[in-house]
Amino acid sequence: MITGIRTKRAAAAVALAALLTASVAACGQEAKGGSRYKPDKGKGGTVGLAMPTKSSERWIADGKNMAKQFQKAGYETDLQYGDDKVENQVAQLENMIAKGHRLLVVAAIDGSALTDVLQRAKDAGIRVISYDRLILGTKNVDYYASFDNERVGELQGQYLIDKLKLDENKDEKFNVELFAGSPDDNNTQYFWNGAMKKLRPYLKKGQLTVRSKQTKMSQATTLRWDGGTAQKRMDDLISKNYGSEDVDAVLSPYDGISIGILSALKSAGYGTKSKPYPIVTGQDAELASVKSILAGNQTMTVYKDTRKLARQAVQMGDAVLTGKKPEVNDTKSYDNKKKIVPAFLLKPVSIDKSNTKRLIDDGYYTEGQLK
Repeated sequence: MITGIRTKRAAAAVALAALLTASVAACGQEAKGGSRYKPDKGKGGTVGLAMPTKSSERWIADGKNMAKQFQKAGYETDLQYGDDKVENQVAQLENMIAKGHRLLVVAAIDGSALTDVLQRAKDAGIRVISYDRLILGTKNVDYYASFDNERVGELQGQYLIDKLKLDENKDEKFNVELFAGSPDDNNTQYFWNGAMKKLRPYLKKGQLTVRSKQTKMSQATTLRWDGGTAQKRMDDLISKNYGSEDVDAVLSPYDGISIGILSALKSAGYGTKSKPYPIVTGQDAELASVKSILAGNQTMTVYKDTRKLARQAVQMGDAVLTGKKPEVNDTKSYDNKKKIVPAFLLKPVSIDKSNTKRLIDDGYYTEGQLK
């Protein structure tokens, strides 16, 4: 009788131990990614791609390009767009962390608003790549993939200098107005600093005049890079500062902003033979703006082949996940206030009416798309 009881107790203990082992294993599996096993190193698992918005064609292309290339490299992907709302992006990242994604690639809506959620990613052992927009105020970002953002601004500033022939016509004076990107995007300061490095000497000499006197970046920013906001500001600048004077040039950091600026200029009577559009810069070589350049409206844009940027981010991510060291070419420039983030920077290219064929030759657009 006693022996039977002991036998039953032993069997119960074995069953309980098996149940506990199964429960622990299940919990471990859940922590690593729900019902899917997440390897610590090697191929497999899911990569979370957090893009800021679908309102810009470039972000749609970036997301699709990365998803396709990560899948080709052996990973599943979870592509989300935040609709330019910080709370949306934070919620999306939290969901990705809860699902146990192995890697997060984040193009931040507000680079300074992700500290808490990225701490949770760190605690869960999830690596983070900052994509095109540097994430600020956290040590929990591993790498940064972008273009040489200061060079973008230098190309825009130099284009204005060359087009106005400031070095040839030193006695001529021109009116310029300045626009900057979104104040919550770290790239804004790099674009601005690059452009002003080129333009500041001519402003000091008086060859360039900002009639609005809005010469500080804080006065020129455009929240969320919004074209409508830029249009309203340009309307205001023209009505208050350009009665009998004309605007000769506008520094615009992005094509969407440029379209808003051109709408305001058109409403003010620009775009005719007697009053042509001023020189208007841009960035991203978006299709509408390239067509605008070919039509003689916008003057230039900065071409950044986002397919190459997506490829670089995928190579970085794959290296991180397989225990290799990602390739970087800048370990000094990008200080996010908590660490210097190692970066790989690609080279941007200036595009105007004279070399739009470059976009066709590169396969970025087809000839039919530019007609």
